[in-house]
Amino acid sequence: MDEQNRNLLMAFALSLMVLVVWMWMFPPPEPAPQQAADITELPLAAGGEAQAMAEAAQTEAEAELPRITIDTPRLTGSINLRGGRVDDLSLKDYRETVEPGSDIVHLLNPESRNNAFYALYGWRPGRDMDWDDVPGANTPWELVEGAQLSVGQPVTLAWENGSGLRFTQRFVIDDNFMLSVTQGVENRGETTARMAPYGLISRHGEPDDLENFFISHEGFVMVADGKLSEDKYKAIRDLRVHERENTNARVTEVGANGWLAIADKYWMAAIVPMPGQSFSAVQRYIPARDVYQARADLPTLVVAPGESDQVETMLFAGAKEWSVLRAYERELGIERFLDAIDWGWFFFLTKPIFATLYFIEGLLGNMGWSIITLTLLIKAVLLPLAWKSYVSMAKMKELQPEMLALKERVGDDRQKMQQEMMKLYKEKKVNPAAGCLPILLQIPIFFSLYKVIFVTIDLRHAPWFGVFNDLSAPDPTSIMNLFGLLPWASPAPDSILSLVFIGILPILLGVSMWLQMKLNPTPTEPVQQAVMTWMPWIFMFMLGWFASGLVLYWIANNVITFTQQYSIMAMNGSRPDLLGNIGVKKKKKD
Repeated sequence: MDEQNRNLLMAFALSLMVLVVWMWMFPPPEPAPQQAADITELPLAAGGEAQAMAEAAQTEAEAELPRITIDTPRLTGSINLRGGRVDDLSLKDYRETVEPGSDIVHLLNPESRNNAFYALYGWRPGRDMDWDDVPGANTPWELVEGAQLSVGQPVTLAWENGSGLRFTQRFVIDDNFMLSVTQGVENRGETTARMAPYGLISRHGEPDDLENFFISHEGFVMVADGKLSEDKYKAIRDLRVHERENTNARVTEVGANGWLAIADKYWMAAIVPMPGQSFSAVQRYIPARDVYQARADLPTLVVAPGESDQVETMLFAGAKEWSVLRAYERELGIERFLDAIDWGWFFFLTKPIFATLYFIEGLLGNMGWSIITLTLLIKAVLLPLAWKSYVSMAKMKELQPEMLALKERVGDDRQKMQQEMMKLYKEKKVNPAAGCLPILLQIPIFFSLYKVIFVTIDLRHAPWFGVFNDLSAPDPTSIMNLFGLLPWASPAPDSILSLVFIGILPILLGVSMWLQMKLNPTPTEPVQQAVMTWMPWIFMFMLGWFASGLVLYWIANNVITFTQQYSIMAMNGSRPDLLGNIGVKKKKKD
């Protein structure tokens, strides 16, 4: 078999295998569990204290307390005085779709709405105290400082238990997505009080837009003393009943630095104790109410009569922007906060690839051209390997007459043929495996770039030009809208029609791959010939539903690879016969 064609066949077979495995690892979304009736919850006791819980149901007759407005350059919403909940928060800079007039993204929602998702702070009672003695999920707080929560304008809430304890919650917010919450207690009574503060995030049911893709993590995220852990919702549902929690739960003791969150692909809500603070990280699922919770239980405070104490934690609620998370990690000392973005197994590639893409986009101001520029840089880095590969292919082409003569000489003696071939390669200093090396290196880079395009918010709704207004979504063109010339949409990506009526980018991908393959003569063996004939068009349809930014990268990669291979082989005396391989006959000169 022609070694050059064998290498090509191996490369495409490997690529096909990777894609098949990849698609197999993308399980279809599981049906969302039925929403349980809304029941206001109080956290269970934890942290070595005696467990006690008073489940109090909010009745419809119970009046809604006033709300405190939240208004910053990037956030809008309100704090519910009942429980002091941060349960109404929207992101001003992000919209649900690219359509004009689309609603802004709602991140946190109160318990009375679908997809309830909120944060609240409370206290766990200690010795000689009851749940009624400390503030919790339904405590009617009073606003005692400030009018609305804005940058530079904090607010303070207060509540007295009638037994000499006065509790306060002070909220401060920055100009991005971080709130600082200070929980204070003053003992005006005559006996020592013991209680432990906590902060929790609660989500009722799984989100409606849960993608449940292997490539993207959505669910629980935690960093505990430098160790990152990620769990899908199902993994938390499947936890064994924890003795101390009396529900499906996992308790992790954090010594000094950590945080825990419930995250979507692009958004996240996270409880962040101050760096150096020890706490118990609780991740749990309450089956009776279909509620997921991430909770930080801080150590017990002992407050003598006439004394006061307080503890500060942070609440992140916003978009997982690379620059913002990096700033919090560096400036606030939040360990591994940048890993809230799901960088994946190839994090050592995805992180520098995204950092480079982010830098280029900052210069060019257009993500589409930035992807093409990044492709040029990647190909430039791999140029030495590509040069060696294509020089080897040129030498292999020169050896074809000697290989044919060798085959005629040894006949069907395969062992002799192999020995003579290796001897010939050694004499001519040719490495037959060199042609596969750049393609093998390209596979993890391809995965890494796909990861970057799929999970980073900087690609979400990122325009290129014309109808290509979201590089994180599939190509919006098809023959049904004359490739974007007509004012209606192409078939939905999840429809059967989208598999047939593909866009212009997948078509360009197929053509560029076909031309790249035609740089080499069509093999004579039927199996190889079939693979080389159909592979470009199979890929064209398979990648029709991929993010258009990734398809754009692959097109650019094919064009640059074509140019490199043609130029390098021509410079080494083995110019590919492209027209001949395509089937265009050259006219003989008279």
